[in-house]
Amino acid sequence: MAPAYDNNNVFAKILRGEIPCHKVYEDDVALAFMDIMPRIDGHVLVIPKFPARTILDADPEGLGELIQRVQKVARATKDALGAEGITIQQFNERAGGQVIFHLHFHILPRWEGIELRPPASAMEKPDVLEAHRAKIAAALEKS
Repeated sequence: MAPAYDNNNVFAKILRGEIPCHKVYEDDVALAFMDIMPRIDGHVLVIPKFPARTILDADPEGLGELIQRVQKVARATKDALGAEGITIQQFNERAGGQVIFHLHFHILPRWEGIELRPPASAMEKPDVLEAHRAKIAAALEKS
């Protein structure tokens, strides 16, 4: 049996406004924001507003709504940053690579010849995050 959802995880705190973020997109289902330790320029996280520890315990109907937002943000990220491709990552449980136990998707814009940085390797400067956020948010407004 999986551990219970922890309402004090960092993403729950972001959802409650207790921790700031560089918000890209928000609606009644999801919040998308810039990863502060990006693996590549333009790295976005998409999280549900409903409590779910992993994809395995998420409500299937809510998950269906969430994946539509993941797709929408992924398209906008690719377009806004002129990416050649997109990698979408989603990890479950510690053994599966999950670090924060609130369901989330990583959207990573990709370009030929540019490797991903190691996970949690360096904090990005706020002005760099804001520049990427603004481009992606503008692309979302057009969609």
